[in-house]
Amino acid sequence: MSNPLKIKLSIADRVYPLTIAPNQEEGLRKAAKKIEEMIKRFEKSYAVRDKQDVLAMCALQFAAQVEQKEIDKDTDTQQVEAQLTALNQLLQEHLS
Repeated sequence: MSNPLKIKLSIADRVYPLTIAPNQEEGLRKAAKKIEEMIKRFEKSYAVRDKQDVLAMCALQFAAQVEQKEIDKDTDTQQVEAQLTALNQLLQEHLS
């Protein structure tokens, strides 16, 4: 890591000092902001006992979003492959 950058991120009322590559800063700050926004939404919507519960709910939601994107990507890939196969078959029939 050349020219490391030291930053502090606040998540769930805790400060986390990090040493990162400069090109990671924007993504980490945006992620921390999204987590904070999600924490506020969960605290407004649900009766939560402590920050650990809210953080677990945030982690679950983010993980579910990542998994759903993978599922959607796989579905899209399958659809494209099916269309390409059908197109290839049409071309083969036309050329024969």
